[in-house]
Order: sequence, then C-alpha cells, then structure tokens
Amino acid sequence: MLKKFEISFLPISVSVEKVPDLSPLKKILSPLIALILGLLIGAILIFLAGSNPLVGYQALYQGTFGSLDSFAEVLIKAIPLVIVGMGIAIAFQASFWNIGGEGQILMGAIMATWIGTMKFLPAPLMLPLILLGSFVAGCLWGSIAGIFKSKFGLNEVIVTIMLNYVAIYFQIYMVRGPLIDKSMPFWPMSEYLPSYASLPRLLSTTRLHAGLFLAIGVIIAAWIILYHSPFGYKIQAIGLNPSAAQYGGINVGRTLILTVGLSGGLAGLVGANEICGVHHRLLDNISAGYGYTAIVVAVLGHLKPLGILIAGFFFGAMIVGTDAIKQMATTPAALVLVFQGMILILVLVIDVLFHYHIHVVRKKKRGNTLDTG
Repeated sequence: MLKKFEISFLPISVSVEKVPDLSPLKKILSPLIALILGLLIGAILIFLAGSNPLVGYQALYQGTFGSLDSFAEVLIKAIPLVIVGMGIAIAFQASFWNIGGEGQILMGAIMATWIGTMKFLPAPLMLPLILLGSFVAGCLWGSIAGIFKSKFGLNEVIVTIMLNYVAIYFQIYMVRGPLIDKSMPFWPMSEYLPSYASLPRLLSTTRLHAGLFLAIGVIIAAWIILYHSPFGYKIQAIGLNPSAAQYGGINVGRTLILTVGLSGGLAGLVGANEICGVHHRLLDNISAGYGYTAIVVAVLGHLKPLGILIAGFFFGAMIVGTDAIKQMATTPAALVLVFQGMILILVLVIDVLFHYHIHVVRKKKRGNTLDTG
C-alpha cells in the first residue's frame, strides 16, 4: 500500500506521505470543517441566485430533522448507501475496484420482482426467497468481473462499468417485456408485489421499513468477516500484497472471486430493499445512482464498517436536505446539484489534507524521483 509518493516537475517537488496514526479528534474535525465551509460557500451561492440563505438552510433542517417523517426519509436514503458501500469496501480491501454496484443492484431488483410475481409461492417463504434470490443474482453478476480479473487479468474497472450498461439495458428490456404490468402495457413498470412480499413498516406514519435492520446487520456481519474470520484475513492479505498472499498459501484467484461475489451480493440485496421496502414494483431508474454514490461513501468511510455507517447517513441527509432546499426555498435545481457536489469535494479534499502530509519544495536537482515507501 502506497505510504509515500514524491515527484519533481518544473521548478518544484511535491511529496505526499500518509499520516500513520490520526487522532480521534482530527477524524471528527475533518468532516465538520468540510461541512461548515460547504454551508458558508453554499450560502453565498444561494444569495447570488436571488434566494435567502437563511430560508434555504431552514428548509434544509426541516427537510432532514424537522419531523419524524423527514428523518425517516433520511434513513430510507441511507439504507441502500450503507449496504452497497459496505459491499464495495469489502472488494476495495482486496484491491478490487468494484465500480459495478449499479448493475448489481439492478440485477437484484430484477430477481426480486421475478420471484415476487410468482403467485404459487407460499406467503411465508416469499420475502426470504426474494432476499436470497437478490443476493445470489448480485453475487453471480459481480463474480463475472472477479473471474475475468483472476483468470484473464482483465481490468476490473472497465469490466464492471461495462457490466453496468449490460444490466441497465437488461432491466429496460425486462420492465418493458417479460415483467411488464399487463394491465398497463404502455407504462414501463411491473405489477405491484403482494403485501406479504414487502418489508415490514417500522413506523406506520412513515415509509421507514425493516431494511434499516438489514443495513445494521450487514455492518455487523462485515465487521465480523473482515476482522474476526480467516476469510477476512485472506481479503486483507490479498489487498496488501497478492504475491505474498499466494506465497503464504492463499488461493488468490478463488478468494478474489468469492470476495467480489460477496460485494455484488450485498448490492443485489439493495435491489430487493428498493423493491420490497420502497417502490413495491420494478421501475425505470429504480437505483437512483446508489451504486455510484456508494463508492464515495465507502472511500469517505475509509472502508471501515462504522465509518461507512456514518458516511451513509451523512449522504442520506445531504440528498434529502438538498431536495428540501430546492422545493421549499425556490432554489434552482442546478444550484442544488452544485451544492451537493461542492460538499462532496470539500469533504474529500479536507479528508485527504488531514490524512496526508503534503510538502512542496523547490527542486534542487534535475530529474524525477518516485519513492513508493
């Protein structure tokens, strides 16, 4: 793993070195500083757009924590981000860059819909079979990239991105063909799943569902697997040095395929979560980009279960809050997107500044040097 990087160009030399042990205080201050700066800059942007920043931020608060219903919406958005983010982090810890979460979610959603429309299945078995089937669908879809990587050495970033497009067009075909609601053939959506195929509501007055327990269970299970199991040791050994892991007796190829399968399986579960907990039928754009946003959640959470849980909640609040600004403060939609992106960039940049020492000095000697520690 890269600990130090140094390169010289033109008249300067830039050296980047990872901080070995960051204090807990700085870990807390990093996102807080980014959030404060983001709110200050956002206030300026809202003012320049002709709106009142105070009204905008009042809408932000009301849209996220102002009522039980708004807080429930934050949790609904956070659930898929936490589950997919944890799956992506597991793959990342094995140095496998899984960019295919979006496609794996869609394959899980398709499988959930297909099983959920099987009228002959017993009611008590419907929901468990949907969750299991969605996990298997995502697992198999993710394993394709793992096989290509371990057997043929293909770049996983390219493979997973291309598999996303395959899954997107396959979902478009399924929701307009075999799974379409025959009573409304002109609309790209499936029929509603039966009520017994839905995740139970936790609060009758909100849309919050039992997927919240699923997300917490995934975090706990991932923590046990990664840090208290032989399989987790193999994952981290491969991530640190695959050659040394192979020399130490670990079957790198098989472990990599299983790891990516697990990563894809968790994304597939999100497909079931969205079908059984939120929409109750298959629709176009059902993922809302969770597979891509979860990559940032995983990185911001430093690939750690607790960090991903916090980052997922933060992003859920940001999504719901900025939507509230757009609706309640008459702020242009484009400005809201700029605000979201600015908060994201600030969080990542300040996080890097806290975790790395960056030194810029004048170059004394000609030539480039590269020190990988």
